[in-house]
Amino acid sequence: MILAFDTYYYDNKAKTVCIEFTEWNQEKDFKVHTEIIDNVEEYIPGEFYKRELPCILSLLNNIDLKLVTAIIIDGFVYLDDDKKHGLGGHLYEKLNRQIPIIGVAKTNFASIEKDKKPLLRGDSKKPLFVTSIGIDLEAAYKKVESMAGEFRMPTLLKEMDRLTKEL
Repeated sequence: MILAFDTYYYDNKAKTVCIEFTEWNQEKDFKVHTEIIDNVEEYIPGEFYKRELPCILSLLNNIDLKLVTAIIIDGFVYLDDDKKHGLGGHLYEKLNRQIPIIGVAKTNFASIEKDKKPLLRGDSKKPLFVTSIGIDLEAAYKKVESMAGEFRMPTLLKEMDRLTKEL
């Protein structure tokens, strides 16, 4: 199974949504996991993982990790070309380097150039930025590229974003 995570912050709370699916090109018949956590950490530039990682790990406690083949996060695996871990890298370490992590970011992160690949989907002129750990970057790129949907954001990631913001 493949998991995709996103978290939305409001009123000192965090709503984390996980979409569970089995095929990269799947667009329906997915499972949704969700959890709201109170008293989340404040955002610290360059240390976003301290805020979002506990939310993802808490939700992962309800999922059989032996069945997970990859996890997609909304963000970056690395923060710079020296491979300083971002959210994806920290998640990979917390999962004992057992599950590949693919970062799909909507905005460019200026400090990383080598280990990211811009992906144009549909008619969009604005790319998504793919990073990965535990899986070759080109393979991760092809998996995200193959995801269902004719627009910039793959259908399941767009649905996850919508569900995350639904209060």
